[in-house]
Amino acid sequence: MPVLTAASIAKYKPHPTKRREISDSKAQGLYLVIQPKPSGRKSWAVRLRRVVNGKIKTAKITLGRVDDPEVEPTDDPVQGAALTLLQARALANEIDRKRARGIDVVAETKAEKKRNRTAAADRAANSFGAIVREFFVDYRTKRDTRPRRWREDAGALGLRYPPDSDPAKVTPEVIKGGLAEKWADKPIAEIDKYAVDIEVDEARKHGSTGRARKMYSALSVLFNWLPLKYGVDINPMIGTKSKPRTPDRRKRTLDKAEIKLFWQACDKIGGVFGPLYKTLLLTGCRLREPAGMTRVELGDGDWEVPPSRTKNNLLFLVPLPQQALEIINSVPAPPVTKNDEASGHNFGLVFTTNGRSPVSGFSKMKEALDAEMAKIAGQPIKPWRVHDLRRTFSTFLNESPDDGGLGIAPHIVEACLNHISGEAKKGVAGTYNAAKYLSEKRVALQRWASHLRDMVGDKPTNVVDLPSKPRGR
Repeated sequence: MPVLTAASIAKYKPHPTKRREISDSKAQGLYLVIQPKPSGRKSWAVRLRRVVNGKIKTAKITLGRVDDPEVEPTDDPVQGAALTLLQARALANEIDRKRARGIDVVAETKAEKKRNRTAAADRAANSFGAIVREFFVDYRTKRDTRPRRWREDAGALGLRYPPDSDPAKVTPEVIKGGLAEKWADKPIAEIDKYAVDIEVDEARKHGSTGRARKMYSALSVLFNWLPLKYGVDINPMIGTKSKPRTPDRRKRTLDKAEIKLFWQACDKIGGVFGPLYKTLLLTGCRLREPAGMTRVELGDGDWEVPPSRTKNNLLFLVPLPQQALEIINSVPAPPVTKNDEASGHNFGLVFTTNGRSPVSGFSKMKEALDAEMAKIAGQPIKPWRVHDLRRTFSTFLNESPDDGGLGIAPHIVEACLNHISGEAKKGVAGTYNAAKYLSEKRVALQRWASHLRDMVGDKPTNVVDLPSKPRGR
């Protein structure tokens, strides 16, 4: 029986097809195991005999792979880790001593492996990477619906879901450099306020304050949702120093001259985006509401925005004025492919470029719109955001006719905006007031369309091609 040395271990080569086992005379049952080519991996194992049900059986206990450091480690050897010759002998001798005391080392090793596998499974299940996915599958608002912008929250936490997908049925893409990648294997209970501060500050430095704010907000909702079964008894968001400052409330509106520039620029960019932006100003809707508009929703001219696209998750009726219908009907129809015809698909989207999904790429088109406005004006324009169109709509409807507005009753303006926080709808009043104010909204929106037409200089059209689709219910 040979005496193994560091030099002889290095000299032993793998067999082309067979596994090699070389015993060591200085440790009971210790073997150097060399796997065949191409891996040729070297490891340590102890072979022994044991009595099972009155019969002698052989058993093998793997100790770990061979390690050949320049300096012998001084720490205690651990089964399963990389081991030098001296460490492997120490473990083999320890196994021999346990057997001498009557301990079933094989059963003990199997139990330890099972404990390790269970612990690893628990760590994986309780890791940030696993829990953040579970969060987007299970989390619901007070209305028992998914948050309106859950995909944005997922992106802030490092996950990208396909459009119109169900997080319970698809596997998201892990965004490179995002939290879901950085904290993939990090136990959720080990995430503290210092770790949160580092990541939020990083998002602010290398992204923007807005990005940092979204990440902070998404993490706050996540950790408020986590049950105690995940071992999180202290919310790491409490006491963080990196909470981004809440931005000042915006007051920006477009004046009459800017509205005229805006309208002319919409004509210039055309396509589906020009009519979409015009529809936003005419209706005061949020961007995602008309962006997903379908012909079925239009019915006989009263546009039904489904709860899935409204902020308050309530059905929203918008009595479209004639001018809005003209604009919607001017949108070029998307191309229909042979595959669409064969499958019978008729998505009926209004603002789309492919006929299958709502239009996207708003940031680039907003830049194009700004460029056209500046070109028409002959000078740089004052910065504005798409949501400022909604504020402009509300301001002109509320403003007195003496000041250039329409003087619409505030509760009707709130109804046009799909708000339920006005005096006529909030608290107890909202419990007993179920009025939709559809007639009043129709008058208000038509007055606004006429007022807007006078501002931008559009000539009225008497012919409107109403859609023939039945109203969806």
